[in-house]
This record gives sequence, C-alpha cells and structure tokens, in this order.
Amino acid sequence: SVALVALSGGRAAATAGMRYLLVSLLGSLAYLMGVALLYGAFGTLDIALLGELMAPAPAVWAAIALMTLGMLLKTALFPLHFWLPPAHAGAPSPASALLSGLVVKGSFYLLLRLWFDVFPEVLPPLAGQLLGGLGAAAILWGSLLALRQERLKMLLAYSTVAQVGYLFLLYPLAAETHWGAGAWSGGVYYALSHACAKAAVFMTAGIILEVRGTDEIGKLRGISEHLPLTVMTFATAGIALMGLPPSGGFTGKWLLLAAAIESGQWWYSAVVVAGGLLAAGYLLRFLTPAFTVESPGDHRERPLRAPRALEVPAFLLALLALLLGLVSSPLVELLRIGAPFPGEVF
Repeated sequence: SVALVALSGGRAAATAGMRYLLVSLLGSLAYLMGVALLYGAFGTLDIALLGELMAPAPAVWAAIALMTLGMLLKTALFPLHFWLPPAHAGAPSPASALLSGLVVKGSFYLLLRLWFDVFPEVLPPLAGQLLGGLGAAAILWGSLLALRQERLKMLLAYSTVAQVGYLFLLYPLAAETHWGAGAWSGGVYYALSHACAKAAVFMTAGIILEVRGTDEIGKLRGISEHLPLTVMTFATAGIALMGLPPSGGFTGKWLLLAAAIESGQWWYSAVVVAGGLLAAGYLLRFLTPAFTVESPGDHRERPLRAPRALEVPAFLLALLALLLGLVSSPLVELLRIGAPFPGEVF
C-alpha cells in the first residue's frame, strides 16, 4: 500500500508515501511488542485460548495499550489521522479507492477481534467509551475539514477520516449483550457499505481528474453535462455515505442509532445524525456546481468523454452500496455467525 501511495511520482507523493511507511512500521512494531508480551505471559498466541486465559496483569495492560495504539495508527482514527489525507489524496485514484475502501478496514478488523475475542474480560467500560469518544470526534472533525477543502480528492480523504469514526462507535455501544448484537452488526455492515461507496467516489474523482485535468471543485461547474454517468455514480455513492435509505449506509447507521438509544447513550445518536448532515454538506459542495448548467460566459475547454471501462466499475460499486440496504436483513443475520453476542438483532 505504501508503494501505491508513491506510485504517481513527484515530491508530494514521495513525502506522503514515506510518512505512511513510517507510521505503518510504528504501528506494526507496537502491535508486535504487544504480541510478545502476551506470549511471554501466557505461552500461546491462539486467540481462543488467550480469551480463556486472560486475566488482569501489568503485561496484559501493556499489551492492550500497545496493540490498540498500533491498530489505531493504521486505521487513522482521530487524532492519529495526520498521515491519511495526503496519502489518499496524492495517490493515483485507483490506489486511493483501495486504500480508503479496504486497507484501513484491515486494522479495524484486527482490533475488533482483539477487543471482543481476546480482551473482553479485562477491558473496563471506560476503554470502550474512550474509543467511542475518539470516533465521535473523528466524525465531526473530519467532516468539518472536508467542508473546507477545495480539491475533490482531498475532500474525500477527509471524508474517510470522518467515516472511520462511525466504526469506532461500535465499541461503547456493543458493551452490553442485550443491544450489543445490533451495534456489532451495524458497525460491521457500515464498514462493508463504506468500502463500496468510498471506492466508487474515489474512482469518479479519478475519472474527472483524467478528463478535466483538475479536481479543483471550483473548476468543475457543469461537469454533469459531459460526464453524466460519472456524476450520477458520485451521487448514488453519496446516498450511502450520508446514510440515506435504501442504502447499506442507512442500515448500518440505523442499527448504531438503535443501540445508542436503547443503551441510553443518546449523545452517540446525536453525533450520527450530525455526521449525516455534515456529509450531505461536503458532498453537495461538489454536486451543486456539477449539476449547474454552464453559462455562455464560461470559457472552458470541453472535457473528453470518459471510457465506459472506467465508468461502469465505479457505477457498479455505487449501485452495490445502495443495494446493500435492500438485502440487509439476511446479510445482517449472516454477520451474527461467529459474533460475540447471542440473540436477535431485530
């Protein structure tokens, strides 16, 4: 993934790639130090056995802190997100789609397994609230910075910072078995929907950059006239990112909202609603001028037509993010297989 960041060449790409490399290595080193502590304390690295043997001890606390810190760095959770915007915005657009849609989800998945399969008996409720607070801050801070961006790819990069925050609301909301199943399914389902939608919008940004020669939002007025399918793809994926029905993003947010209300943690529901409104704001910063008809006084060179081979895969990803909401019930039930919570989700 570091090579993908630096693939476009140039000083900015090399700087972003080097920063990403150092952060990734630091995160891996912290994680492996935690692994070494666990092995020294329990003599095994089997996840199921560790979950049974886990007991409060200084080595365990140190391992939790190191492994969590390492994964938070890799996931770019606020305030450890400093490497992500320049890396994702400076990479080639197909690489940005992979980095934002998939790479940050890998470390999130590892942390999820650690907290719910290895450390659940020794983690205090305050630890989950800490991650939830950082997730809430990421949603608000990332969204506000996205509203201020003048380049489309940088806007989407800060959007990723915000969207990652929703995933970490799972930790405080899944602290109790009664409503934990809904929060667990909602967080994981939102990660799946976000992967499809964010990959689609980064691909559309790449198409616009390819045919127009710039991704400056102020210079994209009337772009829908020339790239209707590309702009429609962006709008379709934006429905999932905002969490509007019938998208998979709506299903994930709805389950998180229900868990927040049922558990009495209403402040997280307020953050989810505010994040959706802010997402609408920064996505409309591009969509509003994109759908505006060019006036006769706009002396701009007519952009090239985008090849269907570039537009169709992005549209299919956006459509998949939308359709995930229509088939959510069986998929949410599927996610419960192997989850740490028994009982019904709905």
